[in-house]
Order: sequence, then C-alpha cells, then structure tokens
Amino acid sequence: MPRLREIPRAEVTDKQILFFYDRIFGAGVDPVEHTDPEAPSGGPEGYRTIHGTPGDWWTVFAQAPAVFSHAVRGFALYRNASLDPLLRELGQARAGYARGSQFVYSQHCKQMRSLGMSEEKIAALPSWQVSDAFTGLERAVLAYTDALVYDGGRVSDEIFAVLKANLSDPEILELTYITCMYDMHSVICRALRLEFDDRPELIEEVQVPAGMHVADLSADLAGQ
Repeated sequence: MPRLREIPRAEVTDKQILFFYDRIFGAGVDPVEHTDPEAPSGGPEGYRTIHGTPGDWWTVFAQAPAVFSHAVRGFALYRNASLDPLLRELGQARAGYARGSQFVYSQHCKQMRSLGMSEEKIAALPSWQVSDAFTGLERAVLAYTDALVYDGGRVSDEIFAVLKANLSDPEILELTYITCMYDMHSVICRALRLEFDDRPELIEEVQVPAGMHVADLSADLAGQ
C-alpha cells in the first residue's frame, strides 16, 4: 500500500484529475473503490490502469491538485521536445535504474520497446558500461545520466564534449531536464511506495541463529 491515502473519485472536484481518472482507469471508474462492475477489480496484483499498473501514482498525487497539474505538465513536454525520443527514454530508464525505482525503470523499458529499441540494448541497460550494444552517443547519454543521478551533476568535460558534438544545445537542455525530472519521480515513488516501488526494505539485520553465542566480532577479526 502507498504511504499516503488514495483519493477516491467521489472526492475529486478538479477537472484535470477527473479527466485523467477517466483516461487512465476507464470512463466513470472509481480507481480506489472500484464501483464500476466492468472496471478491473485490482486482483491480487493490484493492476488497475489501462497500462497494467497499480495506478496509485495518480490517486496519491490527487491529494494536491496543484502538484498533480505541475507533474502532468511535465509529461506534456514530450510533445514539443526536439530530442530523439529513444535518447530521452534511455536517460529516463537509466535514471530509474540508477535511483533504484522499479516503477520508473520498468515503465521506460516498456516505452523504449514501443519506440523500437532493440531487446539487446534494453537488456544491457543495467551494465551498459561493458556492453558493445550502444552507439557512442548512446553511451554518452548513459554516462551523462549516471553523472546526473549518481554524481549530482558533476559531469566530465569528455562526456559533455560527445553530447555537444552530436546534439544541439536545446536537445542537451531537454535531456538534462527530463532526466532530472525522472530522477525526482524515482525518488518520490520510492519514498511514498508508489506503484512497483511498494516494496519492503531489502537491507535488514540478519539475526544470529537461536542458541548461537554472539562473539566479539572486532576482537575475532583483529586476532585478539
């Protein structure tokens, strides 16, 4: 379950949110209460949207119509962007992987596939550094994405030079903005446990088996 309450259709008054509820979940469907008998039931996997996702990104963002509207305007940026959509999606998917968002990574792998990206490249995305599947420009986009996500924008001149040699200044700005936007969405999805990021913490203490004596680990390792 997401960490914030989902907003049922009956509580929504914002026209833009109602528009997207209809578009994403089906006309007249309450995505929280499932009042439409023809609507997806959610089922054990909780998939409720036309895209095969739980859909709680939409129902949680509906908490704040101004935030919802701002986020949706960000998605609309694609329509007027000059950047090659495949390069855009490469940055978005890698940003999701690098930030550890199952949702962002998964969705943009699907989007790359729908745009014609080869399965070889999609499979190689996690280990792009040692893959020969990508072009020089694609490798630069991936390296740039890692510099944005992992290094907080600390980008080497060598990486940026490849971008400058192949892309216009507006295209580089679009790549930077959209990649950082999806870094943000990755963080939000993990923090609020939205969509496929509703997962338990993977790192936890492994308990000592019952009846086993707990030794002084530091002393043992130091040979004391």
